[in-house]
Amino acid sequence: MKVDTGARTSSLHAFDVEEVVRDEVVCVRFSVHPEQRLADPTVLVELPLVARRRVRDSGGKTELRPVVETTISLQGQEWPIELTLTRRDAMGFRMLLGRQAIRHRFVVDAGRSYCAGKRVRKKRSASNRRRNK
Repeated sequence: MKVDTGARTSSLHAFDVEEVVRDEVVCVRFSVHPEQRLADPTVLVELPLVARRRVRDSGGKTELRPVVETTISLQGQEWPIELTLTRRDAMGFRMLLGRQAIRHRFVVDAGRSYCAGKRVRKKRSASNRRRNK
């Protein structure tokens, strides 16, 4: 995840996005790769559709994106955030945390990195490394 104070809305790399109706509620079904830089595992998610919003990407293109709500956990705090769903294949991070999600919770020091610490990665087996290259 990357914190981006230039982005108003948070976004998540999602693919195979489709709208479905469950008990008269419009939902969004989508797949995600929860591990940064890994193609496995793939997790199928289904959440209620909160809205559809026009979002301008970093290249200036406007895109209509589905919006879902989820809970984020960061630095020992948990709170609900809205996420737009989009393809972030070409981006360095699969999730972007925008300024609305951190508003009134954190102060951003643009001169520092990894203030919350780096995640300790589990060692992968040789066969798993080959499969994900």
